Amino acid sequence: MFGDFLKRLTQPEPAPLAHTDARLALTALLVRVARSDNDYSAAEIERIDRIVADRYGLSPFETTQLRGQAEALETEAPDTVRFTRAIKDAVPYEDRRSVVQSLWTVVLADGERAQEEDALLRLVASLLGVSDVDSAMARQHANKS
Repeated sequence: MFGDFLKRLTQPEPAPLAHTDARLALTALLVRVARSDNDYSAAEIERIDRIVADRYGLSPFETTQLRGQAEALETEAPDTVRFTRAIKDAVPYEDRRSVVQSLWTVVLADGERAQEEDALLRLVASLLGVSDVDSAMARQHANKS
């Protein structure tokens, strides 16, 4: 279903993503982090929906539809290293920094900071090219939300 999209995303030098493709890729990354501890909770799903609705100005129906597509993409996407590197090459730094804050918000949504989520998010932030300082600031900001 997403084969062509993933092929474009993982080319050696991917072109910048169209707005709708970037939305899908970044939402899939939110889903991947939420699923990393094998507990994809209702709180995490609600947080993803709120982030997506706020970030992209979507209706509840559009939000649910985008998350559903992102959940499917996340299962088909390559390993996290290739997936995040492709996003890094296709998405501007400011957007990636904002995504790291959203990712921390999802990790903290269920009141627990599971080791798997924490480790994956540290890896993802690094692979997205977001500095440790910016990631720590994003985590602190997310913790206050």
